[in-house]
Amino acid sequence: MHLRSLATAVPPRSFSQQECWEAFQRAGSLGALRPRSAALVEKVLTAGNAGIERRNFAVEEIGPVFSRGAQALNESFEREAPALATTSLARALERGGLAPAQVDALFVCTCTGYLCPGVSSHLAERLGLRGDTYLADLVGLGCGAAIPMLRAAHGFLAANPGAVVATVAVEICSAAFFLNDDPGVLISLCLFGDGAAAAIWTTDGRPDDWQAGGFTTLHRPEEREKIRFVNDAGKLRNQLHRAVPGLAAEAVADLFAMRQGEPDQVIAHSGGRDVVEALEAALPFHLAETRGVLRDHGNMSSPAVLFALERRLAANHPHDRRLWLTAFGAGFAAHACELWR
Repeated sequence: MHLRSLATAVPPRSFSQQECWEAFQRAGSLGALRPRSAALVEKVLTAGNAGIERRNFAVEEIGPVFSRGAQALNESFEREAPALATTSLARALERGGLAPAQVDALFVCTCTGYLCPGVSSHLAERLGLRGDTYLADLVGLGCGAAIPMLRAAHGFLAANPGAVVATVAVEICSAAFFLNDDPGVLISLCLFGDGAAAAIWTTDGRPDDWQAGGFTTLHRPEEREKIRFVNDAGKLRNQLHRAVPGLAAEAVADLFAMRQGEPDQVIAHSGGRDVVEALEAALPFHLAETRGVLRDHGNMSSPAVLFALERRLAANHPHDRRLWLTAFGAGFAAHACELWR
């Protein structure tokens, strides 16, 4: 399948890590933590060595997010996910020179909230997609969801030559914030941000357009409890084990061994500083785009790998002919695909 266009979106309000720490203090959230836990949050947010400078959140103020109840968090996702997804898809359609009525199928992935009908229904209404446009929502795949979503789009295009397919990865991570003394929970508070990425795909294209294929996946359910969302009093609580960077690097290395060609660059999900360092130790590449996304936006979960891809494509490296994308997360699962031209 051919990439017609790619576009990303983040909420307009951006917060530095120092601003997040100050808001955390003003909100009185420290009182809910043990001193050792509060020290961990301060260290990650203010030491300046976590690889993150700023994050975007779909809120006016970040402080109140830490103490929101389940109902307020759910309402935030219901309000903000369709809005941010719409912004990214509208940009992708404009860049692709397409009208909403030309979209034949829409695939959406998310894990930071739940809507029924899904985000795709809200997108279709907001943008005016045709009434017979095929809508599909992929949920529960965590940070790695964008690549399985692209694989689903690839299958649709194989079955429907000539179709136009839109894909959107959207996460409102601020609607899934949870506060307790678990180190994994606290690290999550310091890493995640909100974002959306949309792409348009077709079965034909110009000779120099990027094509996608070569999809691979690994799932290791015996490691499921090391990285997943857990329901806790109506909220989503991120369960994050310190072994995750090693798990990610091992799985990605196994996927890399299955590649069909030699890539000019690896484009990876921006899990966190330790994850990126583990990946770079396992692969013969410096993940510049991945590090740039982490620095400017934090870990946005499923859209992050597409943010990194957008950066690589925008740089227009003249010798790029093949890229290898990988993303990983809940399951434990890891996924990859190849882009070439």
